[in-house]
Amino acid sequence: MKLRPLGDKVVVKRLDAEERTKGGIVLPESAKEKPQRGTVLAVGEGKLLENGQRSKLTVAKGDQVLFSSYGGTEVKVDGQELLVMDESDILAVLD
Repeated sequence: MKLRPLGDKVVVKRLDAEERTKGGIVLPESAKEKPQRGTVLAVGEGKLLENGQRSKLTVAKGDQVLFSSYGGTEVKVDGQELLVMDESDILAVLD
């Protein structure tokens, strides 16, 4: 199944949670925090403006992004957990 976002929506795959701390301590599942970083898998066409044109999105497929912790809606597609979020939920593009 293919997921195609609409409007100013973006599909992001969250990075995997850290298995160990920087000091080498193995973290149990209950102690792992969900990362706020991910990779953009798909972008919509842009927000529809009042004049009928679409605004261009500032993120593109393949970008590594930082997003707000409560941003987006989690969906499961073909066994993968993905986030569908507004472009405004993305805080920064990582270079």
